[in-house]
Amino acid sequence: MVEIKIDGKEIPVNRYVKDVFLKVIVALVSTLKGVPEKWSEIEIKISREDEE
Repeated sequence: MVEIKIDGKEIPVNRYVKDVFLKVIVALVSTLKGVPEKWSEIEIKISREDEE
């Protein structure tokens, strides 16, 4: 399952986009040290830092 929320509002995406996000994120995260082979959930939070 893939959910995309921006400032708490869910952004609707089609099955293709969800599949792309899922595969790319899983591929990237799986290369990190310490990530168990049998994980159940990946949570990523991205915040934009204010530019002055």
